[in-house]
Amino acid sequence: MAKKNNRNTKSKIIAAAWKLFYEQGYDDTTVEDIVAESGTSKGSFYHYFRGKDALLGALSELFDEKYTSLMDTIQEEMHSFDKLMYLNQEMFRMIDDSISLPLLARLYSSQLVTSGQRHLMDHNRVYFQVLRQIVSEGQRKGELKDDISVGELVKTYAMCERALIYDWCLCNGEYSLSRYAKEMMPRFLGGFCKVQNNKGEVERKQCE
Repeated sequence: MAKKNNRNTKSKIIAAAWKLFYEQGYDDTTVEDIVAESGTSKGSFYHYFRGKDALLGALSELFDEKYTSLMDTIQEEMHSFDKLMYLNQEMFRMIDDSISLPLLARLYSSQLVTSGQRHLMDHNRVYFQVLRQIVSEGQRKGELKDDISVGELVKTYAMCERALIYDWCLCNGEYSLSRYAKEMMPRFLGGFCKVQNNKGEVERKQCE
């Protein structure tokens, strides 16, 4: 129970911080603001984070919290490819609506030069666990190609998401990330789909 409470406290701090970063800007957000918004304490804040800057790397945890909640909303009968597209749409809609673009760009660029941990690339993240689960299930059901490994499919999916986010940041968010991804993700990844026709033959699914 203690571990769960600790995890909830840390999640509250992260969620509150990024909400405030989006609403009032990073520079104008203080540790005191974050503590008040999260309903925690300064002691709790400094137990998990050395300072406000440390929260920049915590965005991956905020994303993983979102993925965890989204898994409870997915309908089991959905095609595996549609599950992946659903997750992408919901996550990118969250970025459109509530993530500060300058801070997102700063975080992604830091992953290129950091000599420390690359939080976004940690394959133990919930993000990668969820993707592996859906892809494995899709291959077992014959919905996704099985002549490509689970790892390679997941790697390609994650690479496409990162590419779209990088481009969106480079373009300074001049278009809707979620709407553009709704068009482009099926184009990038549709070739990984397959379905059974009435004769039991494998056909490529038209993912649109």
